Amino acid sequence: MTKIAFIAGSPTQGSRLFGLTQYLEDRLVIAGYEIEFVSAADLPAEDLLRADFNSPAIKQAIAAVEGAAAVIIASPVYKASYSGALKTILDLLPQKGLQGKVVLPLFIGGTIAHLLAVDYALKPVVSALGGTNILSGVFAVDQWVTRLELGGYDITEQLRGRLDDALNELQAELARYSAAPAERPGQVV
Repeated sequence: MTKIAFIAGSPTQGSRLFGLTQYLEDRLVIAGYEIEFVSAADLPAEDLLRADFNSPAIKQAIAAVEGAAAVIIASPVYKASYSGALKTILDLLPQKGLQGKVVLPLFIGGTIAHLLAVDYALKPVVSALGGTNILSGVFAVDQWVTRLELGGYDITEQLRGRLDDALNELQAELARYSAAPAERPGQVV
């Protein structure tokens, strides 16, 4: 079973970001993928901030990414960049921790004006971690995701369509890699 790791950089549990990740996670599970979720909101803050590589939670987070064929990197956008909590997680990964993996960015922000945060803030860091197959991803605006009173989220039809397109692109890349593993950048076959 193909593993996909989510790295969620929101420091809070109630973030609208989790509406996006939940939508994709539900569809990926139905499609037969194994999901591992690494969330800044769930990691012990002191272990994360001190980069405690001996922490069982940190070891588990790193192992989740290492064992994945694809990584969905999700973050709210603050001040035209991804969250500092996401950066602390990415800093824990080995130097080539994203090499040979399909990477799907998933960002949410208050305005479409921060759309380029993926290209100018995230992609250079993913590249520095060895990531070469970075999909176009999805940028959502907060107003497209509504928290429901009884829990869960409602996502606009337009955003659902964009998430479905990103999911199709991710699955196509994973199928291409599994059909021809020698094509994976950085993979020794």
